[in-house]
Amino acid sequence: MTPFVFAFKLLISVPVALVLSLTAIWYIWESGNTVLYDSFGQKMFSGLETYGLLAIPLFMLTGEMMNEGGMTRRLINAARVFVGGFRGGLAYINLLANMFMAAIIGSATAQIAVMARAMTPEMEKEGYDKGFAAATTAAGGLLAPVIPPSMMFVIFGVLAQIPIGDMFLAGILPGLLMAISFACVIAIIGFFQGFPKGDWFTRKESLAALLACLPAALIPLAIIGGILFGIATPTESAAIASLIAFLVGWLIYGELKPSALFALFKRTAVNASMIVFMIAAASVFGWVIIYEALPQKLAALITSITSDPFVFLLIVNCVLLAVGMLIDGIAAVILITPILLPIAMNDYNIDPYQFGVVMCLNLVLGLLTPPVGVGLYVASTMSGVSPWQIFRSLWPFLLAVAVILVLLSRFPLLSTALI
Repeated sequence: MTPFVFAFKLLISVPVALVLSLTAIWYIWESGNTVLYDSFGQKMFSGLETYGLLAIPLFMLTGEMMNEGGMTRRLINAARVFVGGFRGGLAYINLLANMFMAAIIGSATAQIAVMARAMTPEMEKEGYDKGFAAATTAAGGLLAPVIPPSMMFVIFGVLAQIPIGDMFLAGILPGLLMAISFACVIAIIGFFQGFPKGDWFTRKESLAALLACLPAALIPLAIIGGILFGIATPTESAAIASLIAFLVGWLIYGELKPSALFALFKRTAVNASMIVFMIAAASVFGWVIIYEALPQKLAALITSITSDPFVFLLIVNCVLLAVGMLIDGIAAVILITPILLPIAMNDYNIDPYQFGVVMCLNLVLGLLTPPVGVGLYVASTMSGVSPWQIFRSLWPFLLAVAVILVLLSRFPLLSTALI
């Protein structure tokens, strides 16, 4: 009966955190082991007693401060220095700026919202198709959950009980591969559609743009450099990054006022609390998974189909793609990791870092695919382009991600080389 209750609540659009909590309550009542009610609250709280989870609100706060402090605009301007003069230069600027933002924000939805507002009108002014402009921005948002820091990686690391810093390192090569594949897509489309040629900055303009960007560039350096060289943990790096974002926005750029901090803190707290509540609810939902022996039953089913780790990952990719189309990526990570990760590690000897990268990248595709497609609707709202018009121009980018997913599933070294 419990699986039907779980599925029914998901279908009627009950928030995922409540689905997890109420399903656990139903299971306790159904099992007759009502003593578990006494430890329900304690179990939820214990799910949050992880130091790494502090990184989530801190990375969110960093992104909020960047937007408020004018750093996004300067990063876009700096991207012009490197790729602005190529044919289709503004599309490459969009992609490169998304890479910069991915190394700071860590949330695909937030990144799509910021970049769609900034880049789509600019591309339209220079003669690009509005649907393609919005699609390029939306596709660039897919870099956020892969290029560190990534909130999905933080959550996966906590659930899988592996070092979050190493999980971040696992995402660097896949993120670069995605960026290169997106650049190839832009080049091919530009060849057939005849994109307008961009203008290179003069030496003086280039120097001014890079100097203006330097303080903002301290943020990704602090995050990635701190983790890479073992100077700070991901949580400490997130705290340092938020402090740098505040000081740069206030003292150097002069666009972030201390009076705006309360609103930023409030917005961050509201957004972070939704994610944290889902993680707490997932802890009690673990009772259902443990007592029903769900991973063991699923492992028996899948191992009867194949013993090849690559084929297993292809099956998982198909399942995750369907799940990602219906459930938010972060919620899906919380739901699926406790079920599929033990099978991947114990039955197929798959590295948890490889599995985490494949799973997070696959699930984030759901942000841009119907019927739910939150990222698609965010890009549509911010750019004023219909979701269908965006999706028509988006499919080559999604195809590129599918190819990257197959490569990541086939070659573990692409995820584990830097660890």
